[in-house]
Amino acid sequence: MPKIFKAVTAIALLLISFTAHAQTKFTVSGNIKDKKTGESLIGATIRAADNPALGAVTNEYGFFSLTLPAGSYKLIIGYSGYKEQEVSVSADKSNKLDIALELLESQLEEVTVSGKVNKITSAQMGMDRLDIKDISVIPVIFGEKDVMKTIQLLPGVMPAGDGSSEIFVRGGAGDQNLILLDDALVYNPSHLLGFFSIFNSDAIKDVTIYKGTAPANYGGRLSSVLDVKMNDGNDQDYHVSGGIGLISSKLDVEGPLEKDQGAFLITARRTYADLFLKLSSDTTLKKSRLYFYDLNAKLNYKLSKKDRLYLSGYFGQDDLGVGSIFGINWGNATGTLRWNHLITDKLFSNLSLIYSDYSYNINVNNSGISANIFSGIKDWTLKEELELFANPTNSIKFGIASIYHTITPGEVTGTNITTYNQPDNHSWENAIYISDSWKASKKWNIDYGIRLSAFSVLGGSNLYNLDQNGNILDTLHYGSGQIVKTYVVPEPRVSASYILNDVSSLKGAYTHNSQYLHLISNSVASNPTDKWVGSNNIIKPELADQVSLGYFRSLKNDHYEFSVETYYKYMQNEIDYKDDANVLNNTPLEPKLLFGYGRAYGVELYFQKKVGRFTGWVSYTLSKTELQINGINNDSWYPARQDRRHDLAMVGIYKLSPKWTLSADFVYYTGNAVTFPVGKYTLNQGAAGAEPLNANYWIYTTRDGGRMPGYNRLDISATKQLKKHKKFSSELTYGLYNAYGRENPYIITFRTDPNDPNKTQALQTSLFRWVPSISYNFKF
Repeated sequence: MPKIFKAVTAIALLLISFTAHAQTKFTVSGNIKDKKTGESLIGATIRAADNPALGAVTNEYGFFSLTLPAGSYKLIIGYSGYKEQEVSVSADKSNKLDIALELLESQLEEVTVSGKVNKITSAQMGMDRLDIKDISVIPVIFGEKDVMKTIQLLPGVMPAGDGSSEIFVRGGAGDQNLILLDDALVYNPSHLLGFFSIFNSDAIKDVTIYKGTAPANYGGRLSSVLDVKMNDGNDQDYHVSGGIGLISSKLDVEGPLEKDQGAFLITARRTYADLFLKLSSDTTLKKSRLYFYDLNAKLNYKLSKKDRLYLSGYFGQDDLGVGSIFGINWGNATGTLRWNHLITDKLFSNLSLIYSDYSYNINVNNSGISANIFSGIKDWTLKEELELFANPTNSIKFGIASIYHTITPGEVTGTNITTYNQPDNHSWENAIYISDSWKASKKWNIDYGIRLSAFSVLGGSNLYNLDQNGNILDTLHYGSGQIVKTYVVPEPRVSASYILNDVSSLKGAYTHNSQYLHLISNSVASNPTDKWVGSNNIIKPELADQVSLGYFRSLKNDHYEFSVETYYKYMQNEIDYKDDANVLNNTPLEPKLLFGYGRAYGVELYFQKKVGRFTGWVSYTLSKTELQINGINNDSWYPARQDRRHDLAMVGIYKLSPKWTLSADFVYYTGNAVTFPVGKYTLNQGAAGAEPLNANYWIYTTRDGGRMPGYNRLDISATKQLKKHKKFSSELTYGLYNAYGRENPYIITFRTDPNDPNKTQALQTSLFRWVPSISYNFKF
């Protein structure tokens, strides 16, 4: 590692010397923040009034750097939902310019839900940035504002099922999404089996999703990146806010450590459905558990004009149990320590130490058997990134990242059972990357870069040699820390926009991604007990190549937005399980798995009304996702579990009056691909002298050859502003999830008709019909 950081230092010095050649140009740099809260504004724009080509955008910490030819300028600073500010500067020396923007006054006729990205000029494709204020009134289950549920309403992003927080992006499986919270990896973003997500909206500032070609600083997954940033905390004044709902409550406390110098933020949330169980007359139910809690915390402090320190963390836990008979609890813990340092007025450094931990416990105590099953994954990450604002046409990022993975595949302990512990698996994932955002001309904007990733399998755990039928030939042993095998994958990526005119553009992109960690599951939606495994001598890294094309258009002075994108993705080393494989026990996984190819392609349409009393959007995705894996379905192509032909979402928000806001969303999508039985047979012969078994066994043929029924649902909500004063504000939100009571299928099971053993019944289980909600939110 010391050699790596010496290399980074040398490159930094080289970049600094490069910037010194701008002899007749001067740099204006600084930070843009919210005047009332002190929160940094991500994606704020700075442009010269008489020459819009001279401009810059703030990075994820609110910092900008703009190099200008000598002269006098009027700079316009803007951010969606804020008053524009005009500042005069003289470019005869380098200037430091810190700007605090004020929110626009709320006006009935001018309500905006637009994102912060100019999709016409930006080279980036398949990217959406959501502001928490924009999604606060969109109805979701149980009335809880939820980032994951709102993202599922975007084109190309599909929910796994009713109530689930898992997403499928452009044909990718649920584990092919890189989910980050303040740069920390999140391996399971779900609470209560997916009915809630771990992201407490009161703690979140910014949400960005990349569905296609992500910048080179992201890696490790094939399909998408979901980058969630926590609030920094209010460095101007102390505030307390919270909400009380039917099944959950939350509290948010923030304020300055020292005004204009630092701030803290603490948010907490808990459900209390388990409290209602205690009202039951059933003693087992009274002792049952059904709840989650989570905590977000963040500190930031300005050490000097050039240095700022951040410390953020998340801890969440779920607990489900039936008395003392059965229990399962799982949770995430993350921590990020970050040091921002301004090396020069053009070169910005970000050094981070990151911790991530996901684990689950299962407890069984029944019929004289007591057992505990534990599994988890833990990461330590060290990351250094340099951002060079070379000139108004080039912004360069360079960085390194090193992750040490520890996977506990399974520990089984208890009484009256056979204990079984597999040794922890260790691996070391490294990457180095460089990218450039280049304004090539008035017509062309190009983002290009390359990421070189390396994954080393470390010794200390069992590895296997398999024969051609997948049977274990022998077990391999290597010393702890010994490098057994290293995979190295170059990952180039490029995206470009060609500006047709002031209101439209064409875009194209290509990316090559690799993925070294894999989630092994034989269910349609993810469960807490699904297992993460690392690549090894048998399980190869997954690879994907994706190309995409798109057309983007702004209508009626940017009051409306329309886009169409099409993509094709080819995947290698895709993983599926053998027929009748049990992937949840603690025997070796490798003999149960098969490997092959995948392909996904589709078209995404999006139309948004951004301004006015009525706002909202319509998104539609037409797509297909298939796998071809030798040993499954006669080696033919077959639908992946996440294959969906049609996916439609409509969102509407209406500002009825200064006090009332109405909203609704409608979704429809094709049912998941599933494997249904095609027949059955009965065994009547039991042991000698015993009663006949009369046991039925189902016959399965084609993998994922069936379809669940199509899904559709309408949700509505109304928010009433109760009080709004400088010192105190409050509101009531009423919601109805699944307003017309559609019984959407969650699972379909089969059984023999009790009245006629020659017939079979298909039984549909639905989770929700009508789910009303009411919540009271306050802030002071």
